[in-house]
Amino acid sequence: MRERALRLLARRDYARQELSRKLAPHAESAQQLAALIDDLAAGSLLSDQRYAATRISSRGARVGDARLAYELRGKGVAEDVVSEALAGVEDELTRARRVWQRKFAGGPPAAGDAAERARQARFLAGRGFSADTIRRVLRGHLDDD
Repeated sequence: MRERALRLLARRDYARQELSRKLAPHAESAQQLAALIDDLAAGSLLSDQRYAATRISSRGARVGDARLAYELRGKGVAEDVVSEALAGVEDELTRARRVWQRKFAGGPPAAGDAAERARQARFLAGRGFSADTIRRVLRGHLDDD
């Protein structure tokens, strides 16, 4: 089972809970699995902090903080680790502007075009950006922080 865990970890980082779920069908007992996971963590082969940082660096440019936090919590990463990892990332407003500019190169919707404004807001909300960030992007406050 250790070899299987090492093969998985050689491909990419895993959160503790995620790796436990993958290895559970191959473990003889829960104690054996827990001991293996603890051993891998003690040897710095398995780290929730490293997993969170890797996940945020790969997905952070395309999605908002809420979505990143949701995905990390879904993989079993502790709330304090999620908060710490999100604190070290580029601010959400800058990332939202970049995503919005790639998708909507024509600029902000016209003042009277509520349907287009709603469409752009839904796009950003679906990416996990906060309502305040969406409002600021769509209003075009480029100098606000």
